Amino acid sequence: MSKKVALRTEECIACGLCYGSVPTVFSSDEGGQAYVSDPNGADEATIQSAIDDCPVSCIYWEET
Repeated sequence: MSKKVALRTEECIACGLCYGSVPTVFSSDEGGQAYVSDPNGADEATIQSAIDDCPVSCIYWEET
């Protein structure tokens, strides 16, 4: 079983940390709401850093 990064947009506070630190994986809409634009855009350690830094813990690993 593998995993991919996911984000609960309804919990996101649009702080910008994820797309500011890993723009190859995360993007934002016009209102600053984050979303996963490319789940394969960085290595697991880099993505894990964004998960760890999220102030509301809305980024997580999803089993696929």
